[in-house]
Amino acid sequence: MKRTNTAKWIESAGRWQINVQKDGVRKTFTCAKPGRTGQREANAKADAWLEKGLCNRKMKVVDAWAEYYARVQLTTSMSNWRPVDGRWRTWIQPNIGGRRLESLTEQQVQAIIDDAYAKGRSKKTLKNIAGDLTAFFRFCRRAGYSTKEFEIRIPEGARLKEKTILQPRDFTKLMNTDTTVYFRKNTPDPFIHFYRLAVLTGLRPGELLGLRREDIEGGVIRVRRAINVYGEETRGKNENAVRSVPLSELAQREMVAQLKMPIGSEYIFGQAQERTIRKRWAAYCKANGLPDCTLYELRHTFVSIAQNLPEGQLRRLVGHSKSMDTYGVYAHEFGEQRGVQRLDELFSSIG
Repeated sequence: MKRTNTAKWIESAGRWQINVQKDGVRKTFTCAKPGRTGQREANAKADAWLEKGLCNRKMKVVDAWAEYYARVQLTTSMSNWRPVDGRWRTWIQPNIGGRRLESLTEQQVQAIIDDAYAKGRSKKTLKNIAGDLTAFFRFCRRAGYSTKEFEIRIPEGARLKEKTILQPRDFTKLMNTDTTVYFRKNTPDPFIHFYRLAVLTGLRPGELLGLRREDIEGGVIRVRRAINVYGEETRGKNENAVRSVPLSELAQREMVAQLKMPIGSEYIFGQAQERTIRKRWAAYCKANGLPDCTLYELRHTFVSIAQNLPEGQLRRLVGHSKSMDTYGVYAHEFGEQRGVQRLDELFSSIG
């Protein structure tokens, strides 16, 4: 089979790229070399696959990554593939981008993680980089570019980033103060019910933004979608994200109050963007003397309050898999919450 097209230079990616198809299978071949030499090499890769069905086992990491990343963009949302690209540019490409796949050693791959650890990156960041590498090399094996598997180790000294959560007196203040300072004036905060529901339900910011009126049924939230930081509607972070979350009496009160707001949108919180709410939350904290706690850390606050609930129940509430260490990652010290096992009891016992 002969190709009928030629590689084109992709300025934004800095590489030659050609897409070809055979027997219903579509492949992308790339080369980062500038000039006609790079174009010829990309075309040659395509020709080899079309004519012989052979994969280039001498491919460089940078070229294989271009194909892998194209698949990631095709199958995931922007909130996933943008961070993947950032980790590639910061950690993976500088270390092994110019090397051939067949020449890689386990130590060269492990050095990527070790370098990030030495520069003080958190355990979560190291796991994300390791996850990128594992998925990339799996792609390379399936594509026939490499047969290698690497055991990637997270250094024992790696620690999760320290989290800040609200304490009982902070929680009480949040539940009783609905004003903020905006343009040097004391004014009602338009997102007060968003902050409170984040603490009272443990929903992710994007899940709250994705809520519609039909998702609230008989004191239960049906989490069906999320709005990511780029404004895209998605099915949520993972397969466990679609779930039912019962509302405590406090949460029901806040939800009713939000539903009475003149939003004029199918979404309960309108067309607000997460970055906007983040800024307003930071201003609210400063105006009311709350700790420097992020929007996502309100979810950590919920888990810390609810950590005495049965483990399986808590995981279902926050949309975690059975393998996720919900308590270890999310639960932090929060006053005294012993012997209570219902959400209403938990929240009514605070303060």
